[in-house]
Amino acid sequence: MVQIRSARELAQMRKSGEMVAKVLFELTKAAKPGVSLIELNQIAEDLTLSMGAKPAFKGYLGYAHSLCTSVNDQVVHGIPSHRKLVEGDVIGLDFGLVYDGFFGDSAVTLGIGKVSDKAKKLMQVTKDSLYAAIDAARGGNTLKDIARAIEDTIRPHKYGIVKEFVGHGIGTKLHEDPQVANFEAGASNLKLRPGMTIAIEPMINEGTHRVKVLGDKWTVATEDGSLSAHYEHTIAITEGEPELLTSWINILKEAETNLDSETLKRGAYGQRGSNPS
Repeated sequence: MVQIRSARELAQMRKSGEMVAKVLFELTKAAKPGVSLIELNQIAEDLTLSMGAKPAFKGYLGYAHSLCTSVNDQVVHGIPSHRKLVEGDVIGLDFGLVYDGFFGDSAVTLGIGKVSDKAKKLMQVTKDSLYAAIDAARGGNTLKDIARAIEDTIRPHKYGIVKEFVGHGIGTKLHEDPQVANFEAGASNLKLRPGMTIAIEPMINEGTHRVKVLGDKWTVATEDGSLSAHYEHTIAITEGEPELLTSWINILKEAETNLDSETLKRGAYGQRGSNPS
């Protein structure tokens, strides 16, 4: 059943979303060559607990960590380990927390140091597909409109859109109805209504859309070993423009970040209710 949030509930979700954004911002500053994935996990967990929140992933279906760290050909659900980042790596950081009973969830993919042009292009196109999807997430449109926006952005580049893993509703649970597919054929015609809160998260592979689950039973990787990128925002459907609940803009306004300036200029983590494209 799809939930419609009250004004009070939306206010609580803004708090959770702001905390998620703060954690991810700190992780982008920490993610450098020589830093291990388990160190990033500890940063995320310590900061979350210091804010009075709880990591959403830790203990979820048996997952043992607070952060998902997916490197290079890993798509999602990468388990933090003692593996150290090296120059040229691409890492997806997926993080969620719960505060006062409400969840926030967001993900970003970063290049570590100097990365290849093909990695830069994949990350940019994947970000573009997220912005296009958010722009389509307006009252009166449908989940199919969101999926079509992603697919229309990706298709000219011949990248693979992961089909087995999708976005989701979010609120008092990490995963709620509805499922938010990233490809049109897999999406429903459910109409978007003001007060709905969803997490949109395109997962895009440089090569095939096909993926495999590794032996740890969690990490999802591309079947052909190609690079993958993953971006996610929690948003609220409104009477007008969608509201980014995991917005970074206030955190980043006066701060230096290793996210590219184009991301900030285009409002990837823009102000509440701003047009993300």
